[in-house]
Amino acid sequence: MTTIGTRERLIRAAEKELIRSHGHLEMQAVAKRAQVSVGLAYHHFGSKAGLIAAVVEAFYSRLDEVAFKGFKARVEGWAGREKQRIAAYIAFHYDHPFAPLVIGALSRAPEVLDVETAFTNRQLAAGALMLQAAQRDGVVPNRIDPQLTIALMIGGIRQALIGALMSKQRPNPGKLTDEIWAFMAGALRLPPGTGTEKAAMDVQPPLVKHRQR
Repeated sequence: MTTIGTRERLIRAAEKELIRSHGHLEMQAVAKRAQVSVGLAYHHFGSKAGLIAAVVEAFYSRLDEVAFKGFKARVEGWAGREKQRIAAYIAFHYDHPFAPLVIGALSRAPEVLDVETAFTNRQLAAGALMLQAAQRDGVVPNRIDPQLTIALMIGGIRQALIGALMSKQRPNPGKLTDEIWAFMAGALRLPPGTGTEKAAMDVQPPLVKHRQR
């Protein structure tokens, strides 16, 4: 605990408290877990809402490393790479105990909505650029509207993931990846069989730091 900064200690402690209490947070409990004063917690985040927003921001930053900016594909070809990206995205959410709260109970909180909107906007912008590049390379047909299509895909993937995480028995992540990829391939008008090389089974689940130290 003494090797990391106070702000990070508070974020880690808050995440644990949110998981423990199913989305509820008390600053006193967070401060006690982080071994700092309540006043110091307010000094760093201003309010309980500010602390929750910081926890969610940390979650999305890690997701960005795993599935987007820091993503490293282990297959060649556009379709295989993008399918592996979906596999990494799903594996991250399956493995992270905070994920059901972020996309479930906490998603309705105004402070979380702002963070989530910013992350989604970054996804939309990067995804549109990715589709435009694929069109230039002749992978995706030019008649596809990149902005509209990426919005539909991101929304569809999110809803599928919400359903999977909230179900009593989660579907196999490889099967879920295959089903989502089939949806994407259809939306992108890709040739039949594109990306069916089971890229989902080739990606290793990300090592998610749950901050349980």
